[in-house]
Amino acid sequence: MGEFPTVTDVARVAGVSRQTVSNVMNTPGIVKADTRARVEAAITALGYRPHASARRLRTRRSSTIGIRLDPMIDGISGSVLDRFLHALTEQADARGLRVLLFTATSPEDEIDQFRRLNDGADVDGFVLTSTTADDPRTAWLLEHDIAFVTFGRPWQENDFTDPSHLWVDVDGHAGLYAATRAQQDAGARRIAYIGWPSPSGTGDDRRRGWHEAMLERGDVSAEELARLEVITTDGVDQGAAAMRQLARTAGGIDAVLCASDALALGAMIANPARVSVTGYDNTPIAAAIGLSSVDQPVDEVAAGVLELLTGEFEGQVSHAPDSASPRYRMVTPRLVTRQFEAIPRDSVPANALVDEVSR
Repeated sequence: MGEFPTVTDVARVAGVSRQTVSNVMNTPGIVKADTRARVEAAITALGYRPHASARRLRTRRSSTIGIRLDPMIDGISGSVLDRFLHALTEQADARGLRVLLFTATSPEDEIDQFRRLNDGADVDGFVLTSTTADDPRTAWLLEHDIAFVTFGRPWQENDFTDPSHLWVDVDGHAGLYAATRAQQDAGARRIAYIGWPSPSGTGDDRRRGWHEAMLERGDVSAEELARLEVITTDGVDQGAAAMRQLARTAGGIDAVLCASDALALGAMIANPARVSVTGYDNTPIAAAIGLSSVDQPVDEVAAGVLELLTGEFEGQVSHAPDSASPRYRMVTPRLVTRQFEAIPRDSVPANALVDEVSR
């Protein structure tokens, strides 16, 4: 045990879960009397005192939410989080809340920022983005009883309804399923997919939508379906290379779906046959060049994040495992269909096109 006892220490001594300890402190009426007595005895014996953040959540002293400002990557990949940040800031202001931005170079650095901002009573809670399986940031925040909501679900298998983890996410499976169905309804049979390496929670979720829709329709065999898929890292050049690979090995394709607009832009550049291409994220580049894309409704995501976080501030979110209190939001994306002409590879360098459209 460290210098100061934590919720985990109390839970260990009392023989209960961390969530039960939290329930005893915040909603004692839902805890059985004998269990509550054990937890209270452990709190007294250890000299545990709730963190200053927990007290601030009840008083809303700072009315400030902290969120990391992601580093600028390129004109495509970062646009969704940029749009989310704008939506979150505007909607928070309408609720009388402020958004405090900070930078971090790694999850460990972000945790250091959590500690600094929490110790200084600068924020009431945090919004996290870019979640991963076994995310050390969420584990630290849970350990220290600090309020947070993530844009992105917990990706551990069968852990999506963890009552202590509040989250909002976009249903990538539904988005790619709808995009595949739209191509099938338009007459396409051999629909290829360019996606990211697994494991990738977001990427695997999107791939499942395409894969399930293709298997359900049964237009191609499982062996043929494997040839219609190319896995690569994200980027315009990678998308172009994947499209050329499909032209060599897929035996003819009617349409291509991509895990991102960056991959889709590359596929359009290497697409002399003018096969229909659909991206994901509906970035400004997609709108500018006429690329069909799956749109992530970040306004709805921001609204869900703030609803859960302010509900946590006001004690309206129960963390009891059997509670009907909403603890997450799954937002359905929408397919935006556009007409396009394939971009000749030798007409303009891919990077120059990205730079120009991103301005």
